[in-house]
Parts: sequence; C-alpha cells; structure tokens
Amino acid sequence: MTGLGDMNISLVFAAVGSALGTGVAGLSAIGAWKKAFVNNKAAPFILVAFVGAPLSQTIYGMILRNAIQGAMWEAGTTQWQILIGGLAGFAMGLSAFMQGKAGAKASDALAETGKGFGNYIMVVGVIETVALFVMVFAMTALPTG
Repeated sequence: MTGLGDMNISLVFAAVGSALGTGVAGLSAIGAWKKAFVNNKAAPFILVAFVGAPLSQTIYGMILRNAIQGAMWEAGTTQWQILIGGLAGFAMGLSAFMQGKAGAKASDALAETGKGFGNYIMVVGVIETVALFVMVFAMTALPTG
C-alpha cells in the first residue's frame, strides 16, 4: 500500500527556508550593490549566486515529498510519514536559511574587497551539503517493497 505522503510538509518547510535564505542574501546583495554605486565602483553581478543558492532546498523538499508518497507504507502509518517529512523539511529549511545568512556575509565581503569568491562559495556549498545529507538519509529510511 502506498502512503498519503507527508501532506507536503517537507516541501513547505524547505520552501520557507529557501524564501528566508534568499531574502536575507538578497537584502545584503542589494546593500552591497548600493555601496558600490555610491562609491562609483562596478557592482559585482556574481552576488546573485549567493542570493540564489538557498533555492535548491525547495527542490530537495519536493524530491523527498515525492519519495515519501511513493514509498510502500503499511496502513495506518500516516503519522510517521508526517514526522519524517516534517523533521527533514525543517532541517532542509534551516540549512537554506543559514545558507542565505552565509551568502549575505559573502556578498558584503566580496563587494567590499573584490576577493574571495571561491572561499565564500565553498562555505555556501558546505551548508548546502547538510540539506543533501538530510534528503538522502531520510529517503534511505523509507520503507521499500
């Protein structure tokens, strides 16, 4: 028997984190561009990479939601589907939010110095890895045929 899924909780929590993360990073990028314009410096377009980085957690939430819906659940296990999806979605959303905060600091630092993009994007990538781990580990815990 297939389950009802997690009622989209994994997707919603991951998307809320993505929205918060992109918002925080976006606000910082706008501030960094403003400083550049005020100082008659070139505004680094690459800051968009920091703003968009938290969006991927929404995709991970959707992938997990689909996996939960497609798993071979026994009857009466809806609460476990919701629990797995909710906790994993919350962790992915928190990863997205923290990724946005790191992206905000990276935007400020890069715009001010013009240096360190590789270092900053590595930090953003490490935070991304947390969401990937959560998604994969939660999917391996799902019941199979």
